[in-house]
Amino acid sequence: MDFNMKKLASDAGIFFTRAVQFTEEKFGQAEKTELDAQFENLLARADSTKNWTEKILRQTEVLLQPNPSARVEEFLYEKLDRKVPSRVTNGELLAQYMAEAASELGPTTPYGKTLIKVAEAEKRLGAAERDFIHTASINFLTPLRTFLEGDWKTISKERRLLHNRRLDLDACKARLKKAKAAEAKATCEGDTVPDFQETRPRNYILSASASATLDDTSRPPSWAEWKEDYPGGWRRPCFFLVPLNPSVTRARGCLSLPKDRKLWNDEADKELRVAQTEFDRQAEVTRLLLEGISSTHVNHLRCLHEFVESQTTYYAQCYRHMLDLQKQLGSSQGAIFPGTFVGTTEPASPPLSSTSPTTAAATMPVGPSVAGLAPPGEAALCLEEVAPPASGTRKARVLYDYEAADSSELALLADELITVYSLPGMDPDWLIGERGNKKGKVPVTYLELLS
Repeated sequence: MDFNMKKLASDAGIFFTRAVQFTEEKFGQAEKTELDAQFENLLARADSTKNWTEKILRQTEVLLQPNPSARVEEFLYEKLDRKVPSRVTNGELLAQYMAEAASELGPTTPYGKTLIKVAEAEKRLGAAERDFIHTASINFLTPLRTFLEGDWKTISKERRLLHNRRLDLDACKARLKKAKAAEAKATCEGDTVPDFQETRPRNYILSASASATLDDTSRPPSWAEWKEDYPGGWRRPCFFLVPLNPSVTRARGCLSLPKDRKLWNDEADKELRVAQTEFDRQAEVTRLLLEGISSTHVNHLRCLHEFVESQTTYYAQCYRHMLDLQKQLGSSQGAIFPGTFVGTTEPASPPLSSTSPTTAAATMPVGPSVAGLAPPGEAALCLEEVAPPASGTRKARVLYDYEAADSSELALLADELITVYSLPGMDPDWLIGERGNKKGKVPVTYLELLS
């Protein structure tokens, strides 16, 4: 391999200088250039966005694929840039097992027929789940990964460059400060030479001609000889690798004059200006990238809306499939499961209350719909014509809010008191409730009967 030794030595010197500056800052021995408050706020906002995006991404992956082994497999396929093989969903696998069981146990038996119907419904649920996972991965997970693997890596790279530019700037400030302090000290002491350990550049080596000159201590070299040997002036040889005492330095005729010390200060000041320019330029680039986080939030907001829409569509499909399945099983007429509820948007039964022993009746499931209140083959009860019995009415306290599924039911609010009674032929899970001039059927599970 072709190594550029000069570049390697230069990079090593820069790295060493930054390491020294960083260490001195940590120990409080060097000054540090602070960023403005707005820039710090942008940095904190970017870090917070990155951290929460990672957490949301990981948890969404768990939601879409609970199996950790499957997630690892998908991750490996993605990194290898290969297509992820199609995987059977849990619903589709359950449908397959039910269909095989029906085939073996007898597809003409009641149990076999029901297994086949449920298997078809589970298969549709599995297909809906597959579509939801695919849509959510494209519309939600992919933009989050793109931000973390693309935009955030660019921001991190520019932030590292800004950090290095700041270290270089502070190192230049420290060198200029030391040079000025050495110059002031030399001015106060007359011809005393400043400490070259503090002021010399760190990337120079001792040349052969300079070594020969140092060995010849019998005659001080003239200024004309120095200019002839080193056209670039004193900065090119700069061979002082160890501190020299004033007498030796004056004998060599180097950097003992005020003009030479001024040259060094000017050079340090020039390096400081260059470092300041590079730092300002890098800070502006980083600031523009950090301000772009706002656009990232807008994009993620749009993706979040699409994720919610796809999830809503998925659950709506599941609801329709299950309603169709219950209708196929005859649940709405109570032919198979007389205590189940079908065909309305009534929410599931809330947790049972343990505040009173009179709620023992609440252990029953929620009652049937309007058509299910009357026995099969008979007409449904007409609430307008129902009159409360002369005896048997009771007060009841509502445990939970209940939204009426249709006009025959009475909407309830938690903690309100209503009058309830039962009629002959009614399902035991329902009662007639009255509140003022309003009347309707109410589920027993939502009530606490008072003595």
